[in-house]
Amino acid sequence: MTTLRLLLGDQLNAAHSWFRTPDPQVIVVMMEVRSETDYVIHHAQKVLAIFAAMRAFAAALQAAGHSVHYLRINDPANRQDFRANLQWLSQKHDATRFERIEADEWRVDRVLEDAALDLGLPTGVVDAEHFLCVRNELAAFFSERVPRMEYFYREMRRHHRVLLEVGGKPVGGRWNFDADNRARWPGDPLAPDWPWQPADLSELWDEIREAGVRTMGEPNAAALAWPLSRAQARVGLAAFVNRVLPHFGRFQDAMGRGQPLLFHSALSFALNTKMLHPLEVIDAAVSAYETGRVEIAACEGFVRQILGWREFVRGVYWARMPGYARSNALAADRPLPRWYWTGETDMACLRHAIGQSLQLAYAHHIQRLMVTGNFALLAGCDPDEIDAWYLGIYIDAFEWVEMPNTRGMSQFADGGLVASKPYAASASYIGRQSDYCKSCRYDAGKRHGDGACPFNSLYWDFLLRHEAEFGANPRMAMPYKAWRRMSESEREATRAEAREYLSRLDAL
Repeated sequence: MTTLRLLLGDQLNAAHSWFRTPDPQVIVVMMEVRSETDYVIHHAQKVLAIFAAMRAFAAALQAAGHSVHYLRINDPANRQDFRANLQWLSQKHDATRFERIEADEWRVDRVLEDAALDLGLPTGVVDAEHFLCVRNELAAFFSERVPRMEYFYREMRRHHRVLLEVGGKPVGGRWNFDADNRARWPGDPLAPDWPWQPADLSELWDEIREAGVRTMGEPNAAALAWPLSRAQARVGLAAFVNRVLPHFGRFQDAMGRGQPLLFHSALSFALNTKMLHPLEVIDAAVSAYETGRVEIAACEGFVRQILGWREFVRGVYWARMPGYARSNALAADRPLPRWYWTGETDMACLRHAIGQSLQLAYAHHIQRLMVTGNFALLAGCDPDEIDAWYLGIYIDAFEWVEMPNTRGMSQFADGGLVASKPYAASASYIGRQSDYCKSCRYDAGKRHGDGACPFNSLYWDFLLRHEAEFGANPRMAMPYKAWRRMSESEREATRAEAREYLSRLDAL
């Protein structure tokens, strides 16, 4: 009696009940397949880090006494997709049962359901034992209605007893300290160095190239500085809580040249591959507050991202797929400018955010939302292309978390399920939250004319293009009033500038 248990590259949870005791009748199956590397163009570091973390996890399982059949990307026996590999493995090992952990991505879940049917074996599907909400219950709740994230977050705080006083009131007297967390970074203090020691993955990179995997970005294969094991991930968590979290709250919306992390944790890759559990991350932050090492605004702002936002977008995703992947409420259809793939643009904010993403496979949430996402929204770019870009370029991007952030929060393509208003902004926001504009050939203070920042005219043009959708939104009342107060000549010059920029997006 032999059971095959499939383990995916984003299921590296050492605490999962599967791994408590080795079972001689169980073979853990792990595989590197082209079907997963090729459905979008991924960042080289994303492919490297996932494969390296998978290999390290497989080695740890074997050292603990578990039987593992691992198919590398260039293994001659590798059929390069889940279904074909599982059929071959079931025959090779004379399997009598197939088991898997729930896949986080709808696409993969459907593929594995079909693969299990093809096997014709008794099949079991178990929980990931990672998230704070059970998937089916969460999906059922979100299919009936989508609450605003703030109210979902408060319920999660109550349910998990996080940052609550006796009687259930929030610590500090407020549920949300976001208003305290919007300071512009003045250049001091400097963020600490990257918390992980570089690893030489040159040999693995050679395997990936020999297999023909197409990637983007810089591989940094000789010195990849991302966590590749739970032990390394815990080092990063400790470094963040002890050295960075004290400044996170105040500067979480800030951006700065030469500071790719600033005061963000960069723990999302370790979380999304399940090397870290969300509760241990939350507990570490709360402990730092309770022992007086960080203020409540910093702690709460960080907890909200994990306990609130991360669980919330998962609920939206599983309740609304597969239709959510086709949502395009604003009928956006322009191609994404070519410089999203190179960073070669004269707009300093985009050049920096995209260049950093290509170099590190990482940008923090304000760079993603208010720089790269904001421009794509204002320009009316096709959400299908935007999805593929975000899913590929970021090391922490898996569809369940990427898509609601992109189609919902960033592009308003879901018509307001996730966000109550579009996150559209002119150059004034970017200038207020960063030092990008100081080094830019475009003038952030001009709406039109020689050297005017494209964000300004495109912002107003976006509002006018979509006045039917947003004109009655009370959160959008102020900009529409400001537009009506402008002179007719100013409005026409602004829209003419936008039309000119839209006609040559690739050249900006």
